[in-house]
Amino acid sequence: MKLIGFTRARLLDYTLAQIASFFPDGADVRGQIDKHLDESLERLRKCINSVRCWEMEAFNYQHSTQYCIYLYFLSNTIWRHGGSINVCTKLFSLNKALNGIDCFYEVELPERFFIGHSVGIVLAKATYSDYLVLYQNSTVGKNHGVAPVLEEGVVMYPNTAIIGECHVGPRTILAQGTSIINRDTQGNQIVFNTSGAQVDVRNISRDVWSDIFR
Repeated sequence: MKLIGFTRARLLDYTLAQIASFFPDGADVRGQIDKHLDESLERLRKCINSVRCWEMEAFNYQHSTQYCIYLYFLSNTIWRHGGSINVCTKLFSLNKALNGIDCFYEVELPERFFIGHSVGIVLAKATYSDYLVLYQNSTVGKNHGVAPVLEEGVVMYPNTAIIGECHVGPRTILAQGTSIINRDTQGNQIVFNTSGAQVDVRNISRDVWSDIFR
């Protein structure tokens, strides 16, 4: 994958410089990040290549959403391999500070997903599937320790929430401002809030996924 305006070595140094700036405790994190950088970039490559509006085989560190996903994959990859929790935590916190997203390194996001705007996104340790779409202020959360299950192709438009014991069927779209709590959806439907906790569902009239994903 092409690193626009960067080499691998410069990306490594850039990431380390950001960590040192935000967390100036003098801890040496180079070895952990260098060790897992290539695998993280390969995961990022697959995600970028799935998104229609992004250039194939190219990572732009100045593209805030791509950089947000990079920091997530890096923290999660280190955690998967039993690496330093201290390093994972710094990368998680760096992503939160730079991009306004709360996505812990233990959260297992799918290989292919799209973030429209990262600000205000909060993701619990739920079950996520490919072709997930997230916009600003979308929340996936637990209720009394129970986390949702999101099937393939769930779209969360701005200010939406999926909370608790929810099984969200494939190709479910949550319209802006919609929340579902302890509720299942069949899939292939748009879900709207009407009044209070009431929701309405409608058939999908357009294939929004082909606009977003390759």
